[in-house]
Amino acid sequence: MTPLPFPVQPMLAKAVTAVPAPDSVPGGLVYEPKWDGFRAVVRIEDGACEIGSRGSKPLTRYFPELVEALLQNLPERCVLDGEIVVRRGEPGAERLDWDALSQRIHPAESRIRALAGQTPASFIAFDLLALDEHDLLGLPFAQRREALEGIGVGFDAPVHLSQVTDDVELARRWLVEFEGAGLDGVMAKPLTAVYEPGKRRMLKVKHHRSADTVVLGYRVHRSGEGVGSLLLGLYDDAGQLRNVGGISAFSDARRRELVEELEVDVLRDDDGEVVHGETERNRFAKDVSYVGLRPRRVVEVRYDQMEGDRFRHTVQFERWRPDREASSCTFDQLDLPAAYDLSEVLR
Repeated sequence: MTPLPFPVQPMLAKAVTAVPAPDSVPGGLVYEPKWDGFRAVVRIEDGACEIGSRGSKPLTRYFPELVEALLQNLPERCVLDGEIVVRRGEPGAERLDWDALSQRIHPAESRIRALAGQTPASFIAFDLLALDEHDLLGLPFAQRREALEGIGVGFDAPVHLSQVTDDVELARRWLVEFEGAGLDGVMAKPLTAVYEPGKRRMLKVKHHRSADTVVLGYRVHRSGEGVGSLLLGLYDDAGQLRNVGGISAFSDARRRELVEELEVDVLRDDDGEVVHGETERNRFAKDVSYVGLRPRRVVEVRYDQMEGDRFRHTVQFERWRPDREASSCTFDQLDLPAAYDLSEVLR
Protein backbone atom coordinates (compact mmCIF):
# COMPACT_ATOMS: atom_id res chain seq x y z
CA MET A 1 0.00 0.00 0.00
CA THR A 2 1.37 3.43 -0.99
CA PRO A 3 2.46 5.40 2.12
CA LEU A 4 0.48 8.60 2.72
CA PRO A 5 2.50 11.83 2.73
CA PHE A 6 2.57 12.75 6.43
CA PRO A 7 3.74 14.74 8.25
CA VAL A 8 3.73 17.47 5.61
CA GLN A 9 5.07 21.01 5.86
CA PRO A 10 2.17 23.08 4.47
CA MET A 11 2.70 25.12 1.33
CA LEU A 12 2.93 28.79 2.29
CA ALA A 13 2.00 32.17 0.82
CA LYS A 14 3.85 35.34 -0.05
CA ALA A 15 2.33 38.63 1.09
CA VAL A 16 1.16 41.07 -1.57
CA THR A 17 -0.45 44.47 -1.12
CA ALA A 18 -3.62 43.96 -3.20
CA VAL A 19 -5.76 41.15 -4.59
CA PRO A 20 -3.99 40.27 -7.88
CA ALA A 21 -5.77 39.95 -11.21
CA PRO A 22 -6.42 36.35 -12.31
CA ASP A 23 -4.25 36.70 -15.40
CA SER A 24 -1.27 38.04 -13.41
CA VAL A 25 -0.02 34.46 -13.01
CA PRO A 26 0.40 31.98 -15.89
CA GLY A 27 -2.52 29.56 -15.84
CA GLY A 28 -4.69 31.87 -13.76
CA LEU A 29 -5.69 32.27 -10.14
CA VAL A 30 -8.60 31.36 -7.90
CA TYR A 31 -9.38 33.05 -4.60
CA GLU A 32 -10.28 31.83 -1.11
CA PRO A 33 -10.99 33.47 2.23
CA LYS A 34 -7.93 33.56 4.49
CA TRP A 35 -8.95 31.89 7.72
CA ASP A 36 -7.55 33.08 11.04
CA GLY A 37 -6.81 29.89 12.95
CA PHE A 38 -4.29 27.08 13.33
CA ARG A 39 -2.99 25.71 10.03
CA ALA A 40 -3.44 21.95 10.19
CA VAL A 41 -2.67 18.91 8.04
CA VAL A 42 -4.97 15.96 8.78
CA ARG A 43 -4.28 12.31 8.04
CA ILE A 44 -6.94 9.60 8.21
CA GLU A 45 -5.62 6.03 8.03
CA ASP A 46 -6.43 2.68 9.67
CA GLY A 47 -9.34 4.18 11.57
CA ALA A 48 -7.15 6.80 13.23
CA CYS A 49 -6.87 10.57 12.83
CA GLU A 50 -3.69 12.59 13.23
CA ILE A 51 -3.46 16.38 13.13
CA GLY A 52 -0.16 18.18 12.54
CA SER A 53 0.53 21.91 12.85
CA ARG A 54 2.32 24.12 10.35
CA GLY A 55 5.62 23.01 11.90
CA SER A 56 4.48 19.35 12.16
CA LYS A 57 3.80 19.78 15.88
CA PRO A 58 1.18 17.20 16.95
CA LEU A 59 -2.18 18.85 17.64
CA THR A 60 -4.32 15.72 17.86
CA ARG A 61 -4.65 15.55 21.65
CA TYR A 62 -5.88 19.14 21.92
CA PHE A 63 -8.97 18.66 19.74
CA PRO A 64 -10.68 15.38 20.68
CA GLU A 65 -14.09 16.58 19.44
CA LEU A 66 -12.57 17.41 16.07
CA VAL A 67 -10.87 14.03 15.75
CA GLU A 68 -14.25 12.36 16.12
CA ALA A 69 -15.86 14.63 13.52
CA LEU A 70 -13.02 14.18 11.02
CA LEU A 71 -13.24 10.40 11.27
CA GLN A 72 -16.96 10.62 10.56
CA ASN A 73 -16.69 13.07 7.64
CA LEU A 74 -13.53 12.12 5.77
CA PRO A 75 -12.67 9.11 3.58
CA GLU A 76 -10.97 6.14 5.24
CA ARG A 77 -7.57 7.03 3.79
CA CYS A 78 -6.66 10.64 2.98
CA VAL A 79 -4.54 13.69 3.84
CA LEU A 80 -6.09 17.18 3.90
CA ASP A 81 -4.71 20.67 4.40
CA GLY A 82 -6.89 23.18 6.20
CA GLU A 83 -7.42 25.42 9.19
CA ILE A 84 -8.70 24.80 12.71
CA VAL A 85 -10.89 27.64 13.98
CA VAL A 86 -13.25 28.35 16.87
CA ARG A 87 -16.58 30.01 16.09
CA ARG A 88 -18.30 32.16 18.70
CA GLY A 89 -21.36 34.40 18.87
CA GLU A 90 -25.08 34.31 18.24
CA PRO A 91 -26.53 33.38 14.83
CA GLY A 92 -26.31 36.41 12.59
CA ALA A 93 -23.38 37.82 14.58
CA GLU A 94 -20.97 34.90 14.61
CA ARG A 95 -17.21 35.40 14.13
CA LEU A 96 -13.91 33.63 14.61
CA ASP A 97 -12.50 33.71 18.14
CA TRP A 98 -8.70 33.57 18.21
CA ASP A 99 -8.43 33.91 22.00
CA ALA A 100 -10.66 30.89 22.56
CA LEU A 101 -8.69 28.90 19.98
CA SER A 102 -5.29 29.70 21.50
CA GLN A 103 -6.53 28.54 24.92
CA ARG A 104 -7.15 25.09 23.48
CA ILE A 105 -3.40 24.35 23.67
CA HIS A 106 -3.26 23.23 27.29
CA PRO A 107 -1.14 20.59 29.05
CA ALA A 108 -3.89 19.22 31.33
CA GLU A 109 -6.06 16.48 29.86
CA SER A 110 -9.01 17.46 32.07
CA ARG A 111 -8.83 21.05 30.80
CA ILE A 112 -8.61 19.87 27.18
CA ARG A 113 -11.80 17.83 27.63
CA ALA A 114 -13.60 20.74 29.28
CA LEU A 115 -12.63 23.19 26.54
CA ALA A 116 -13.66 20.71 23.84
CA GLY A 117 -17.18 21.09 25.17
CA GLN A 118 -17.09 24.81 25.96
CA THR A 119 -15.34 26.08 22.80
CA PRO A 120 -15.55 23.30 20.20
CA ALA A 121 -13.39 23.69 17.11
CA SER A 122 -14.20 23.47 13.40
CA PHE A 123 -12.01 22.34 10.51
CA ILE A 124 -12.03 24.25 7.21
CA ALA A 125 -10.63 22.09 4.39
CA PHE A 126 -8.98 23.84 1.44
CA ASP A 127 -6.64 21.29 -0.16
CA LEU A 128 -6.46 17.54 -0.68
CA LEU A 129 -2.97 16.02 -0.62
CA ALA A 130 -3.75 12.31 -0.79
CA LEU A 131 -6.81 10.13 -1.36
CA ASP A 132 -6.98 6.34 -1.11
CA GLU A 133 -3.91 5.08 -3.02
CA HIS A 134 -3.16 8.37 -4.72
CA ASP A 135 -0.55 10.94 -3.68
CA LEU A 136 -1.88 14.22 -5.11
CA LEU A 137 1.05 16.53 -4.30
CA GLY A 138 2.26 16.53 -7.89
CA LEU A 139 -1.12 17.46 -9.39
CA PRO A 140 -2.06 21.08 -10.20
CA PHE A 141 -4.27 22.80 -7.68
CA ALA A 142 -7.24 22.77 -10.09
CA GLN A 143 -7.28 18.96 -10.00
CA ARG A 144 -6.68 18.75 -6.27
CA ARG A 145 -9.57 21.17 -5.68
CA GLU A 146 -11.88 19.13 -7.92
CA ALA A 147 -11.05 16.00 -5.92
CA LEU A 148 -11.58 17.89 -2.65
CA GLU A 149 -15.00 19.07 -3.78
CA GLY A 150 -15.83 15.47 -4.65
CA ILE A 151 -15.44 14.38 -1.02
CA GLY A 152 -16.62 17.73 0.37
CA VAL A 153 -20.23 17.21 -0.74
CA GLY A 154 -20.65 14.93 2.27
CA PHE A 155 -19.15 17.24 4.89
CA ASP A 156 -21.23 18.16 7.91
CA ALA A 157 -20.36 20.70 10.62
CA PRO A 158 -17.89 21.05 12.22
CA VAL A 159 -16.05 20.00 9.03
CA HIS A 160 -16.41 22.50 6.20
CA LEU A 161 -15.19 23.04 2.66
CA SER A 162 -13.65 26.49 2.10
CA GLN A 163 -15.33 28.34 -0.74
CA VAL A 164 -13.43 29.55 -3.80
CA THR A 165 -14.11 31.96 -6.65
CA ASP A 166 -12.44 32.94 -9.92
CA ASP A 167 -14.13 36.36 -9.77
CA VAL A 168 -11.49 38.88 -8.70
CA GLU A 169 -14.10 41.56 -7.90
CA LEU A 170 -15.86 39.18 -5.55
CA ALA A 171 -12.51 38.37 -3.93
CA ARG A 172 -11.91 42.08 -3.38
CA ARG A 173 -15.32 42.35 -1.72
CA TRP A 174 -14.40 39.41 0.49
CA LEU A 175 -11.29 41.26 1.64
CA VAL A 176 -13.50 44.05 2.98
CA GLU A 177 -16.64 42.21 4.05
CA PHE A 178 -15.18 39.09 5.68
CA GLU A 179 -13.06 41.11 8.10
CA GLY A 180 -16.25 41.65 10.11
CA ALA A 181 -16.43 37.91 10.70
CA GLY A 182 -12.87 37.78 11.99
CA LEU A 183 -11.21 36.50 8.83
CA ASP A 184 -7.68 37.51 8.02
CA GLY A 185 -7.80 38.46 4.33
CA VAL A 186 -7.84 36.69 0.96
CA MET A 187 -5.70 33.95 -0.60
CA ALA A 188 -4.87 33.74 -4.31
CA LYS A 189 -3.87 30.28 -5.55
CA PRO A 190 -2.32 29.47 -8.95
CA LEU A 191 -4.50 26.89 -10.68
CA THR A 192 -1.54 25.11 -12.25
CA ALA A 193 0.65 24.95 -9.13
CA VAL A 194 1.66 21.60 -7.67
CA TYR A 195 1.81 21.32 -3.87
CA GLU A 196 5.30 22.29 -2.68
CA PRO A 197 5.66 21.82 1.09
CA GLY A 198 7.29 24.76 2.85
CA LYS A 199 7.47 26.91 -0.29
CA ARG A 200 5.76 30.29 -0.67
CA ARG A 201 3.90 29.60 -3.90
CA MET A 202 0.52 31.11 -3.03
CA LEU A 203 -0.32 34.79 -2.53
CA LYS A 204 -2.02 36.42 0.46
CA VAL A 205 -3.56 39.81 1.06
CA LYS A 206 -4.05 40.71 4.72
CA HIS A 207 -5.80 43.59 6.44
CA HIS A 208 -2.53 44.72 8.01
CA ARG A 209 1.16 43.93 7.99
CA SER A 210 2.07 41.34 10.57
CA ALA A 211 4.92 38.95 11.26
CA ASP A 212 5.50 35.97 13.53
CA THR A 213 8.69 36.55 15.52
CA VAL A 214 10.78 34.70 18.09
CA VAL A 215 11.16 36.13 21.60
CA LEU A 216 14.91 35.95 22.21
CA GLY A 217 15.17 37.98 25.40
CA TYR A 218 13.84 40.86 27.46
CA ARG A 219 15.07 44.08 29.03
CA VAL A 220 14.17 44.81 32.62
CA HIS A 221 11.92 47.86 33.00
CA ARG A 222 13.66 51.07 34.06
CA SER A 223 11.80 50.89 37.39
CA GLY A 224 13.67 47.67 38.12
CA GLU A 225 10.47 45.61 38.15
CA GLY A 226 9.02 43.58 35.32
CA VAL A 227 9.69 43.35 31.62
CA GLY A 228 10.50 46.66 29.96
CA SER A 229 10.58 45.28 26.43
CA LEU A 230 10.68 41.97 24.58
CA LEU A 231 13.48 41.49 22.07
CA LEU A 232 12.38 39.86 18.83
CA GLY A 233 14.23 37.79 16.27
CA LEU A 234 13.85 36.26 12.81
CA TYR A 235 15.88 33.48 11.21
CA ASP A 236 17.89 34.39 8.12
CA ASP A 237 18.71 32.16 5.14
CA ALA A 238 21.72 30.74 6.98
CA GLY A 239 19.58 29.69 9.95
CA GLN A 240 20.93 32.42 12.22
CA LEU A 241 18.51 34.14 14.61
CA ARG A 242 18.88 37.91 14.17
CA ASN A 243 17.53 40.66 16.39
CA VAL A 244 14.94 42.67 14.45
CA GLY A 245 13.39 44.97 17.06
CA GLY A 246 11.22 44.93 20.14
CA ILE A 247 7.86 45.41 21.86
CA SER A 248 7.58 47.72 24.85
CA ALA A 249 3.96 48.81 25.40
CA PHE A 250 2.91 46.81 28.47
CA SER A 251 0.98 47.83 31.56
CA ASP A 252 2.73 47.63 34.95
CA ALA A 253 0.71 44.56 35.90
CA ARG A 254 1.49 42.83 32.62
CA ARG A 255 5.23 43.60 33.00
CA ARG A 256 5.31 41.68 36.29
CA GLU A 257 3.27 38.81 34.87
CA LEU A 258 5.64 38.43 31.92
CA VAL A 259 8.65 37.97 34.22
CA GLU A 260 6.93 34.99 35.82
CA GLU A 261 5.72 33.55 32.50
CA LEU A 262 9.16 33.80 30.89
CA GLU A 263 11.11 32.46 33.87
CA VAL A 264 11.02 28.89 32.53
CA ASP A 265 12.84 30.02 29.37
CA VAL A 266 15.58 32.12 30.97
CA LEU A 267 19.06 31.06 29.84
CA ARG A 268 21.46 30.16 32.68
CA ASP A 269 25.12 29.16 32.74
CA ASP A 270 26.59 26.08 34.43
CA ASP A 271 26.55 27.88 37.78
CA GLY A 272 22.87 28.74 37.45
CA GLU A 273 23.51 32.41 36.77
CA VAL A 274 21.27 34.26 34.32
CA VAL A 275 22.88 34.70 30.91
CA HIS A 276 22.77 38.31 29.70
CA GLY A 277 23.34 39.62 26.20
CA GLU A 278 23.84 43.04 24.70
CA THR A 279 22.10 44.71 21.78
CA GLU A 280 23.88 47.13 19.48
CA ARG A 281 24.85 50.30 21.28
CA ASN A 282 23.41 53.62 20.17
CA ARG A 283 23.37 57.16 21.46
CA PHE A 284 19.82 56.85 22.81
CA ALA A 285 20.25 53.66 24.88
CA LYS A 286 21.77 53.90 28.36
CA ASP A 287 21.44 50.17 29.06
CA VAL A 288 21.78 47.69 26.18
CA SER A 289 21.88 44.51 28.28
CA TYR A 290 19.07 42.00 28.24
CA VAL A 291 18.07 38.68 29.81
CA GLY A 292 18.54 35.87 27.30
CA LEU A 293 15.70 33.42 26.67
CA ARG A 294 15.50 30.05 24.98
CA PRO A 295 14.19 30.87 21.48
CA ARG A 296 10.97 28.90 21.54
CA ARG A 297 8.10 31.37 22.10
CA VAL A 298 6.47 32.93 19.06
CA VAL A 299 4.62 36.22 19.09
CA GLU A 300 2.73 37.85 16.22
CA VAL A 301 3.37 41.56 15.89
CA ARG A 302 2.06 44.39 13.74
CA TYR A 303 4.61 46.56 11.99
CA ASP A 304 4.64 49.44 9.52
CA GLN A 305 7.87 49.01 7.58
CA MET A 306 11.39 47.61 7.63
CA GLU A 307 14.64 49.54 7.59
CA GLY A 308 17.34 47.17 6.42
CA ASP A 309 16.82 43.95 8.37
CA ARG A 310 15.04 45.52 11.36
CA PHE A 311 11.60 46.92 12.08
CA ARG A 312 11.87 50.66 11.59
CA HIS A 313 9.66 51.48 14.59
CA THR A 314 8.68 49.67 17.77
CA VAL A 315 6.14 47.03 16.80
CA GLN A 316 2.76 46.32 18.40
CA PHE A 317 1.96 43.13 20.25
CA GLU A 318 -0.78 41.26 18.44
CA ARG A 319 -0.97 37.81 20.10
CA TRP A 320 1.02 34.77 21.16
CA ARG A 321 1.23 31.97 18.58
CA PRO A 322 1.36 28.63 20.46
CA ASP A 323 0.73 26.81 17.17
CA ARG A 324 3.94 28.08 15.56
CA GLU A 325 7.46 26.67 15.82
CA ALA A 326 10.19 29.25 16.33
CA SER A 327 12.16 27.87 13.38
CA SER A 328 9.35 28.91 11.02
CA CYS A 329 9.84 32.60 11.83
CA THR A 330 11.93 33.72 8.87
CA PHE A 331 12.49 36.93 6.93
CA ASP A 332 10.70 35.61 3.84
CA GLN A 333 7.29 36.02 5.50
CA LEU A 334 7.63 39.81 5.53
CA ASP A 335 5.55 42.04 3.29
CA LEU A 336 8.19 44.24 1.69
CA PRO A 337 7.25 47.07 -0.68
CA ALA A 338 8.41 46.75 -4.27
CA ALA A 339 11.44 48.86 -5.16
CA TYR A 340 10.58 52.23 -6.68
CA ASP A 341 12.85 54.99 -7.93
CA LEU A 342 12.67 58.09 -5.70
CA SER A 343 13.36 60.32 -8.69
CA GLU A 344 10.03 59.22 -10.12
CA VAL A 345 8.33 60.44 -6.94
CA LEU A 346 10.14 63.75 -7.03
CA ARG A 347 9.66 64.35 -10.72
